[in-house]
Amino acid sequence: MLKSILESADGVAVAAPSLLAGEWLLDGPSAERVGPFTRTVVSRARVAAPDDVARAARYARTGARTVARQAPATRARILERAAVLAGEHRDAFARLIALELGKPVKDGRAELDRVADTFTVCAAEARQIGGEVLPVAGWDRGVGNTALTYRAPAGVALAITPFNAPANLLAHKLGASFAAGNSTIVKAPPQAPAVSAALVALLLEAGAPLESVQLLHGGGEVGAQLCAAPEVAVISFTGSAETGAAVARAAGAKRLVLELGGNAATIVCSDADLADAAQVCARTGYSNSGQSCISVQRVYVDRGRFHEFVDLLTAEVGRLRVGDPLDPATDVGSMVDEQAAERVLTWATEAAGAGARITVGGTREGATLAPTVVADPPADASVVLREVFGALVTVLPFDEFDQVLDTCNASRFGLQAGLFTHDIGRILTAWRELEVGGLVVNGSSNFRLDHVPFGGVKDSGFGREAPRQMVEDYTVIKTLLLRGLSIWGEN
Repeated sequence: MLKSILESADGVAVAAPSLLAGEWLLDGPSAERVGPFTRTVVSRARVAAPDDVARAARYARTGARTVARQAPATRARILERAAVLAGEHRDAFARLIALELGKPVKDGRAELDRVADTFTVCAAEARQIGGEVLPVAGWDRGVGNTALTYRAPAGVALAITPFNAPANLLAHKLGASFAAGNSTIVKAPPQAPAVSAALVALLLEAGAPLESVQLLHGGGEVGAQLCAAPEVAVISFTGSAETGAAVARAAGAKRLVLELGGNAATIVCSDADLADAAQVCARTGYSNSGQSCISVQRVYVDRGRFHEFVDLLTAEVGRLRVGDPLDPATDVGSMVDEQAAERVLTWATEAAGAGARITVGGTREGATLAPTVVADPPADASVVLREVFGALVTVLPFDEFDQVLDTCNASRFGLQAGLFTHDIGRILTAWRELEVGGLVVNGSSNFRLDHVPFGGVKDSGFGREAPRQMVEDYTVIKTLLLRGLSIWGEN
């Protein structure tokens, strides 16, 4: 199946099957994905039928036993093989990502490198799953007894993934869930059905049992039904704050990991290397057309160096190559669709009408928004208050460091922030005071290592997405009490 998805002929829409109860299915109702750059149908997904959710949940509940009986070492070897396959199929995946999402192939290749890393780390975490011997004999009532724990699979996991990094974000959820010994139901993003199907097929080709994963396509109604299914024990969702709230309502009393939206700020202090900061912000503010929850959105610059930074950033952004995502030289491709590009352009125009300067960009062609810099917008502008999730960066001045920390914290989001300074006092103050899940020093907000805890606070969600923390979320602690049997002293 992996080969048939990845090696489709040019000009032919890729078939994105569902995987239900151990069978790849193509027949039935379907949804077409129009590539945002090509403006042609690039993939066609088999949409879930009315009874598919219940069938998938029943199968997963039964199949979870099969997966749980695999030794962690067995699961680790499969994940290591999946990492190798990700490298072998790197170019084909990147091409498919470019077609479905308009993401430049060089960014798609980098995403597959991360997929390989993610599966490798998940394998390592599978080998570390264990438990502990509890110190029950430290209290009088525990004397003469022994208690042990181990981390057991949760059973059935649900992974709901977004479009912006469809391969790697699915690798995080599916890889960690499989490492933990669960059966996982994947609800694919409608914008990237073929990429999702290909990654599921890759894990199966690596040797994962059929019982370990299922894949359904469809809209929010399919996701809501899956969230409400009583068989599902844990849900990992990445997406908008609004949809995350809907997931929580539908799920009820289930374990949740929610990685939601962002409005990422990067602070550039007076002692920063401005040229380096501008280059980093240009490179990380427009990768994937800014469609990342930690993409550089708000850059706050010390007022004394504000105009110099704006000029440097404008020049760097002007050098970015915009065009065909299949061209290896392209830096910025298209956004996910024309509506998204038009929304961001509208926000930029509104900010300009309120006194901001658009120093570069401010135009679009179809779903491709020219990388845009908006300088000194009003504090209540949409480009400042809301999650842009597009090829636009705002630059604003600040006077006092404590003040800019308060300004950053005024956002309802709190995922990740960047800070350019060499002042250790400011670094520690920002780490302590900023209401975010992570701080990147001498880098922008848009930097992530896949084996390092990642997640937010406030409306950016809760839980942490890194294999070690995710394995903890995907497992439950089971306790064994041995009465009258003690490995401790009994006097």
